[in-house]
Amino acid sequence: MRHHRLLVPGAAAACLLLAIPASAADATPGAPGIGDSYYPSYGNGGYDVSHYDLRLKYQPKTDRLEGTATIVADARQDLSRFNLDFALDVSEVLVGGKKAAFTKTGDHELEITPVAPLTSGRPFTVVVRYSGTPSKVVASGFTSWLRTPDGGIAANEPESAWWWFPSNDHPLDKATYDVSVAVPDGTQAISNGTLRSTSSQLGWTRYNWRSGKPQATYLTTLAVGKFDITTDTTANGLPVINAYSKDLGDNAGAARASVERSAEIVDWESTVFGPYPFDALGGYVPNVPTGYALETQTRPFYSPKGFAKGANTSLIVHELAHQWFGDSVSLKDWRDIWVNEGFASYAQWLWSEKEGEGTAQELADYTYASYPADDPFWKVEPGNPGPENQFHDAVYDRGALALQALRNHIGDKDFFAILKGWTTENRYGNASVKDFVTYAEKVSGKPLATLFDTWLFTPSKPAATQARAAELSPAKAPVRPKSWQRIQDTHRTHGR
Repeated sequence: MRHHRLLVPGAAAACLLLAIPASAADATPGAPGIGDSYYPSYGNGGYDVSHYDLRLKYQPKTDRLEGTATIVADARQDLSRFNLDFALDVSEVLVGGKKAAFTKTGDHELEITPVAPLTSGRPFTVVVRYSGTPSKVVASGFTSWLRTPDGGIAANEPESAWWWFPSNDHPLDKATYDVSVAVPDGTQAISNGTLRSTSSQLGWTRYNWRSGKPQATYLTTLAVGKFDITTDTTANGLPVINAYSKDLGDNAGAARASVERSAEIVDWESTVFGPYPFDALGGYVPNVPTGYALETQTRPFYSPKGFAKGANTSLIVHELAHQWFGDSVSLKDWRDIWVNEGFASYAQWLWSEKEGEGTAQELADYTYASYPADDPFWKVEPGNPGPENQFHDAVYDRGALALQALRNHIGDKDFFAILKGWTTENRYGNASVKDFVTYAEKVSGKPLATLFDTWLFTPSKPAATQARAAELSPAKAPVRPKSWQRIQDTHRTHGR
């Protein structure tokens, strides 16, 4: 690559020099991982994505997916090459409109080498053309693409994007989305955000969805099948879209009786956590054999098994609380899972209190008493549970217990001010457990490191004296709150 040096006096020279592209000698490869402590190969370094435009075509009968992804990003260093996380077959890659060399490495790395290095601080665009059968693609020993009798679903945590679009797959790199999907007439395509338009041509219907607020890759979802769809608006005018597979069988009624209360639940949660952070809401229940639920942004995914015992508003409360805790305020590192799950679980305790099925204090006392000191439950540290225990009961129950201990220690006024202030100050960003401790100390004016060490970072049951200090009852047999079992069922539904 050859440069012509321009000699221009003063500030003009500095501006022109800034525009000179990076030289091959100065540029280096972006890291093949973003630096996560649990998942070192997830995400990538060297750039930041601002927008994904996904134009897809999916045939439910064969599970064939064809796509063109246009990715708008900014270079964070002079890049000689960079990676995307992806597992389907790629036919062509263009960077800045020019064909780029590419190769697959590992089971989910797409390594791209542009014809010329990318300059730090400057935007660039990547186009990836691809195709494949997602359900047949195995990466890291599994597939996150779920087949249904009439289509397919992308919903999993901590990864699901690899099976349907190339991405920088880590919550640290959030972006906005346009998802356009063509499916055979009579079939629907559901995604996040608002439905901007539909059009039909030659036997295919195209659905165009838009997510206008920053969104993590694992929170981006796609559901193709034959759904019964209900639409409404909230009192504030937000569109509500819910979808149910037509073949849910005995679970259909309970699913509707639960998910259709989403707007009501969001209105209540807004009084506790602050204004709802997005421009749409809802949920969907496809006919899948899985047991988990997932807080996919604006439109949570629910497995039919979540409603096998009847209506389950507690599950809806949990997933919608994640819209604040996990979706709007996302974790920095997967070890920070407590900033997602501890708060969503505590939302269920608050809902139980509101519904007269057991106060948060009663649930905390029962949680503490229910697990003997030698139970493995206490070995898991919610503040850093390890990848093998990310969705352990302790992250949920002990995680909520830590928040009740905080509430008792600092009082309701400061506690609820912290919940609202935290979601406001970190809206659309990322935060860690440490960040929350620092914020809670700032608002309450109290040192809280010892409290959080006790309840989040100690691999043993806190002693009775510590429980009393947190105003928890160390009694051996408190009365079990009415909501307890339903909340436990929800945690098992939420596991992967």
